[in-house]
Amino acid sequence: MISKFTDIGVSEEVSRAMEDMGWDDPTPIQTAAIPVGLEGSDMFAQAQTGTGKTGVYASIILGRIAAGEEIPASIILAPTRELANQVTEEINKISKYSGHEAVAIYGGASIEGQIARLHQGCDIVAGTPGRVKDMILRGALNLTEIEIVVLDEADRMLDMGFIEDIEFILSSMPKERQTLLFSATMPEGVKRLAFDYMRKPKEITVSKDELVLDLTKQYYIAVGRRNKTWALCRILDIDRPKAIIFCQTKKMVDILVERLANLGYKAEAIHGDMPQSKREKVLKDFKTDRTDILIATDVAARGLDIDDISYVINYDMPDDLDTYIHRIGRTGRAGKEGIAVSFVTSEEEHLIREFELRTEMGIEKREVPEQEDGARDTVRRVVDYDQISDVFGMVRFSVNLGRNDGMGKVSLADFIIRNARVRDVSVGKITVGDDSSVVEVHKDFGNRMTMDLTKVRHKGKQVRVKVLQD
Repeated sequence: MISKFTDIGVSEEVSRAMEDMGWDDPTPIQTAAIPVGLEGSDMFAQAQTGTGKTGVYASIILGRIAAGEEIPASIILAPTRELANQVTEEINKISKYSGHEAVAIYGGASIEGQIARLHQGCDIVAGTPGRVKDMILRGALNLTEIEIVVLDEADRMLDMGFIEDIEFILSSMPKERQTLLFSATMPEGVKRLAFDYMRKPKEITVSKDELVLDLTKQYYIAVGRRNKTWALCRILDIDRPKAIIFCQTKKMVDILVERLANLGYKAEAIHGDMPQSKREKVLKDFKTDRTDILIATDVAARGLDIDDISYVINYDMPDDLDTYIHRIGRTGRAGKEGIAVSFVTSEEEHLIREFELRTEMGIEKREVPEQEDGARDTVRRVVDYDQISDVFGMVRFSVNLGRNDGMGKVSLADFIIRNARVRDVSVGKITVGDDSSVVEVHKDFGNRMTMDLTKVRHKGKQVRVKVLQD
């Protein structure tokens, strides 16, 4: 078994820096990819954040280009500002003894400051496609001496619509270069990119276990929309995790942050509408444990490299497997135990089945953690009619009126329609008993059944209604 980076061709200077960073042994992707890259071959590798891919291309770049140049010899393209910044920081740590310098360029920060820094000279540039293209057009970035180009998280860059920018950038550098492409998934667009812009690339893949980053636990909780906050607070109160919570929209991120703040939790938001300075502060607070809860959109969280995240919580389920893999890849890193939890509504359970089939991995169904005896919930659980209704949207109610109260099916239906203000077409099957009856009513009128109907009397008898959830 390979136990040292020098055994796979990494230079002494780079290996020493990696040891200073606490990297003891190469990861599977590093073991497979670094020797191939150091040979000078083009390569596309299936790997995501947390598998050690930055160490892969950093080792290759630092091993193959000279240090102390005025014009960059390598460029790394990344989908987000955060990833470009983090890659730069990581490479500058790894080049501690080799003398190489990396510079980050991305939108949301002073372009004049970044131009001035480029004019000082550097060996490596890491940037987002839009800002890199802008720098080329301004004449501030010269790519004529590029020897190695890295496309990091290529699938995400294509999803975000960067293909034209990437093609422009690639056409601005020498054809005789080494191209390294990294992607968590390999959709057709990524494969086409590799075919069009790479020379006989070597393909590097890792095992399924590596792709999901050795997650120890991967499970989902069946919960309706109205009870997601209740389930979330249970987890936060009982497990007290360092967690990234994913929402589908920026609006939902802001709503959830405000909701948690009102409940006494310290949570921070990160999404694309925030100024770059604010985003960087939020990430710094999260990394330094000033904040334990980060609520994010997919775009904002791509490329985040934080090692000690114990939980990823899908507050909103992603629509596709690629996004799911990217999300859960934020935890379970470097041999540390991680948990990925997905809140799944009844309409979304098919996604779990689909993900299981495509990954050939089980996603266990679990219940919300039990509260300790005597402990009170931060948020009260409510009846979620969407979650308990059948495929036709019908919910079963028990009403304490029956034959002994002079009720039949028709008279009971009329009583409910009149007193609970329920549309006649929204009343379904009725089973009348002696002292009580079971009535199906559409979920849209659930609150009227439990609130309006319980305000009335029938022949002096107070009406009682109970939701049947079995």
